[in-house]
Amino acid sequence: MIYLIGGPPRCGKTTLAKKMSKRFGTPWISCDTLEAISKFYTPKEDWQQKYPYSFLRNQSGMRDNDWFYGKYSIAKIISVLKNQAKVVFGAIEMVVACELADGNDYIIEGYHLVPNFAKKMIKKYGSQNVKAIFLTKFDANKFARDVRQSTTPNDWLLVLTKKDETFVKVGKMVASYSRYFDKEAKKHGLKVFNMDNNFVNKIIEIVSLVR
Repeated sequence: MIYLIGGPPRCGKTTLAKKMSKRFGTPWISCDTLEAISKFYTPKEDWQQKYPYSFLRNQSGMRDNDWFYGKYSIAKIISVLKNQAKVVFGAIEMVVACELADGNDYIIEGYHLVPNFAKKMIKKYGSQNVKAIFLTKFDANKFARDVRQSTTPNDWLLVLTKKDETFVKVGKMVASYSRYFDKEAKKHGLKVFNMDNNFVNKIIEIVSLVR
Protein backbone atom coordinates (compact mmCIF):
# COMPACT_ATOMS: atom_id res chain seq x y z
CA MET A 1 0.00 0.00 0.00
CA ILE A 2 1.17 3.51 -0.84
CA TYR A 3 -0.07 6.15 1.59
CA LEU A 4 -0.22 9.72 0.27
CA ILE A 5 -0.50 12.48 2.89
CA GLY A 6 -1.25 15.96 1.57
CA GLY A 7 -2.33 19.37 2.83
CA PRO A 8 -0.96 22.88 3.38
CA PRO A 9 2.34 23.48 5.19
CA ARG A 10 2.37 22.90 8.95
CA CYS A 11 -0.84 20.89 9.26
CA GLY A 12 0.84 17.77 10.69
CA LYS A 13 1.75 15.79 7.60
CA THR A 14 5.28 14.93 8.73
CA THR A 15 4.11 14.10 12.25
CA LEU A 16 1.48 11.75 10.83
CA ALA A 17 3.96 10.15 8.41
CA LYS A 18 6.43 9.47 11.23
CA LYS A 19 3.71 8.02 13.46
CA MET A 20 2.41 5.77 10.67
CA SER A 21 5.95 4.73 9.77
CA LYS A 22 6.69 3.69 13.34
CA ARG A 23 3.35 1.93 13.83
CA PHE A 24 3.31 0.09 10.48
CA GLY A 25 7.06 -0.43 10.05
CA THR A 26 6.77 1.37 6.72
CA PRO A 27 9.39 3.78 5.29
CA TRP A 28 8.37 7.33 4.45
CA ILE A 29 9.69 10.20 2.37
CA SER A 30 8.92 13.90 2.17
CA CYS A 31 8.03 15.48 -1.16
CA ASP A 32 10.50 18.23 -0.17
CA THR A 33 13.24 15.65 -0.66
CA LEU A 34 11.87 14.68 -4.06
CA GLU A 35 11.66 18.38 -4.96
CA ALA A 36 15.31 18.92 -3.98
CA ILE A 37 16.37 15.99 -6.16
CA SER A 38 14.29 17.26 -9.08
CA LYS A 39 15.75 20.75 -8.71
CA PHE A 40 19.31 19.38 -8.69
CA TYR A 41 18.74 17.92 -12.15
CA THR A 42 16.97 21.03 -13.49
CA PRO A 43 19.03 23.65 -15.38
CA LYS A 44 19.44 26.80 -13.26
CA GLU A 45 17.95 28.95 -16.01
CA ASP A 46 14.65 27.05 -15.49
CA TRP A 47 14.49 27.45 -11.70
CA GLN A 48 12.49 30.68 -11.71
CA GLN A 49 9.77 29.15 -13.87
CA LYS A 50 9.64 25.69 -12.31
CA TYR A 51 10.29 26.62 -8.67
CA PRO A 52 8.56 30.01 -8.32
CA TYR A 53 7.94 29.68 -4.58
CA SER A 54 11.61 29.03 -3.83
CA PHE A 55 12.65 31.77 -6.24
CA LEU A 56 10.46 34.41 -4.58
CA ARG A 57 11.51 33.37 -1.09
CA ASN A 58 15.20 33.66 -1.97
CA GLN A 59 14.82 37.18 -3.37
CA SER A 60 15.32 38.66 0.10
CA GLY A 61 18.72 37.01 0.23
CA MET A 62 18.00 35.45 3.62
CA ARG A 63 14.63 33.70 3.27
CA ASP A 64 13.08 36.10 5.79
CA ASN A 65 9.43 35.23 6.56
CA ASP A 66 8.61 38.75 7.75
CA TRP A 67 9.85 40.16 4.43
CA PHE A 68 8.21 37.43 2.33
CA TYR A 69 4.75 37.59 3.95
CA GLY A 70 4.91 41.38 3.98
CA LYS A 71 5.72 41.62 0.28
CA TYR A 72 3.42 38.97 -1.24
CA SER A 73 -0.30 38.37 -0.85
CA ILE A 74 -1.76 35.11 0.43
CA ALA A 75 -3.24 34.46 -3.02
CA LYS A 76 0.19 34.91 -4.63
CA ILE A 77 1.91 32.59 -2.16
CA ILE A 78 -0.68 29.85 -2.64
CA SER A 79 -0.45 30.27 -6.41
CA VAL A 80 3.32 29.74 -6.50
CA LEU A 81 3.05 26.81 -4.08
CA LYS A 82 0.56 25.13 -6.42
CA ASN A 83 2.75 25.77 -9.46
CA GLN A 84 5.88 24.48 -7.75
CA ALA A 85 4.05 21.33 -6.61
CA LYS A 86 3.33 20.35 -10.21
CA VAL A 87 7.04 20.01 -11.00
CA VAL A 88 7.33 17.22 -8.42
CA PHE A 89 4.36 15.15 -9.64
CA GLY A 90 6.56 13.07 -11.93
CA ALA A 91 9.00 12.20 -9.14
CA ILE A 92 6.15 11.28 -6.80
CA GLU A 93 4.57 8.98 -9.36
CA MET A 94 7.94 7.35 -10.00
CA VAL A 95 8.22 6.47 -6.31
CA VAL A 96 4.65 5.14 -6.31
CA ALA A 97 5.23 3.00 -9.41
CA CYS A 98 8.62 1.65 -8.28
CA GLU A 99 7.53 0.75 -4.76
CA LEU A 100 4.36 -0.95 -5.99
CA ALA A 101 6.35 -2.88 -8.60
CA ASP A 102 8.67 -4.13 -5.84
CA GLY A 103 5.73 -5.02 -3.60
CA ASN A 104 6.66 -2.47 -0.95
CA ASP A 105 4.51 -0.35 1.34
CA TYR A 106 5.52 3.32 1.40
CA ILE A 107 4.40 6.65 2.86
CA ILE A 108 4.80 9.91 0.91
CA GLU A 109 3.93 13.28 2.45
CA GLY A 110 4.00 16.89 1.33
CA TYR A 111 2.01 19.94 0.28
CA HIS A 112 2.75 18.84 -3.30
CA LEU A 113 0.19 16.04 -2.92
CA VAL A 114 -3.00 17.79 -3.98
CA PRO A 115 -6.33 15.93 -4.23
CA ASN A 116 -6.65 15.80 -8.03
CA PHE A 117 -3.16 14.28 -8.36
CA ALA A 118 -3.86 11.78 -5.55
CA LYS A 119 -7.11 10.78 -7.26
CA LYS A 120 -5.17 10.24 -10.48
CA MET A 121 -2.78 7.89 -8.65
CA ILE A 122 -5.67 5.97 -7.11
CA LYS A 123 -7.41 5.63 -10.47
CA LYS A 124 -4.20 4.53 -12.22
CA TYR A 125 -2.88 2.10 -9.62
CA GLY A 126 -6.09 1.07 -7.83
CA SER A 127 -7.61 1.90 -4.44
CA GLN A 128 -6.28 -1.43 -3.17
CA ASN A 129 -2.76 -0.06 -3.72
CA VAL A 130 -3.02 3.69 -3.00
CA LYS A 131 -4.70 5.58 -0.15
CA ALA A 132 -4.80 9.36 0.23
CA ILE A 133 -5.25 11.44 3.40
CA PHE A 134 -5.44 15.23 3.65
CA LEU A 135 -4.92 17.43 6.71
CA THR A 136 -6.19 20.99 7.17
CA LYS A 137 -6.20 23.88 9.64
CA PHE A 138 -8.63 26.80 9.52
CA ASP A 139 -8.01 28.79 12.72
CA ALA A 140 -5.28 31.32 11.87
CA ASN A 141 -5.05 32.80 15.36
CA LYS A 142 -4.78 29.41 17.05
CA PHE A 143 -2.16 28.47 14.47
CA ALA A 144 -0.12 31.55 15.45
CA ARG A 145 -0.36 30.66 19.14
CA ASP A 146 0.42 26.97 18.72
CA VAL A 147 3.42 27.43 16.45
CA ARG A 148 5.36 28.89 19.36
CA GLN A 149 5.19 25.47 21.04
CA SER A 150 6.96 23.69 18.19
CA THR A 151 9.81 21.40 19.23
CA THR A 152 10.98 20.73 15.64
CA PRO A 153 14.76 21.30 15.35
CA ASN A 154 15.57 24.32 13.12
CA ASP A 155 11.86 24.96 12.54
CA TRP A 156 11.77 27.19 9.42
CA LEU A 157 8.86 29.25 10.69
CA LEU A 158 10.32 29.98 14.11
CA VAL A 159 13.91 30.49 12.95
CA LEU A 160 13.03 32.85 10.10
CA THR A 161 10.26 34.88 11.78
CA LYS A 162 10.66 37.80 14.18
CA LYS A 163 7.26 39.56 14.04
CA ASP A 164 4.16 38.19 15.77
CA GLU A 165 1.91 39.40 12.96
CA THR A 166 3.79 37.23 10.49
CA PHE A 167 2.73 34.10 12.36
CA VAL A 168 -0.89 35.19 11.90
CA LYS A 169 -0.29 35.89 8.20
CA VAL A 170 1.15 32.40 7.78
CA GLY A 171 -1.87 31.05 9.65
CA LYS A 172 -4.19 32.87 7.25
CA MET A 173 -2.32 31.43 4.28
CA VAL A 174 -2.66 27.92 5.75
CA ALA A 175 -6.37 28.49 6.41
CA SER A 176 -6.99 29.76 2.88
CA TYR A 177 -5.01 26.90 1.34
CA SER A 178 -6.88 24.48 3.61
CA ARG A 179 -10.18 25.57 2.08
CA TYR A 180 -8.82 24.51 -1.31
CA PHE A 181 -7.65 21.13 -0.02
CA ASP A 182 -10.90 20.55 1.85
CA LYS A 183 -13.08 21.36 -1.16
CA GLU A 184 -11.00 19.33 -3.62
CA ALA A 185 -10.63 16.32 -1.33
CA LYS A 186 -14.37 16.14 -0.75
CA LYS A 187 -15.05 16.58 -4.48
CA HIS A 188 -12.88 13.55 -5.20
CA GLY A 189 -14.26 11.51 -2.30
CA LEU A 190 -10.97 11.50 -0.39
CA LYS A 191 -10.49 11.58 3.39
CA VAL A 192 -9.74 14.98 4.91
CA PHE A 193 -9.17 15.76 8.60
CA ASN A 194 -9.21 19.12 10.38
CA MET A 195 -6.26 19.38 12.78
CA ASP A 196 -7.10 22.64 14.60
CA ASN A 197 -8.01 20.94 17.88
CA ASN A 198 -6.88 17.84 19.81
CA PHE A 199 -3.93 17.45 17.45
CA VAL A 200 -2.27 14.52 19.24
CA ASN A 201 -5.50 12.57 19.55
CA LYS A 202 -6.36 13.28 15.91
CA ILE A 203 -3.02 11.83 14.80
CA ILE A 204 -3.68 8.67 16.81
CA GLU A 205 -7.22 8.46 15.41
CA ILE A 206 -6.06 8.82 11.80
CA VAL A 207 -3.38 6.13 12.22
CA SER A 208 -6.00 3.71 13.50
CA LEU A 209 -8.37 4.51 10.63
CA VAL A 210 -6.01 4.23 7.66
CA ARG A 211 -4.50 0.79 8.33
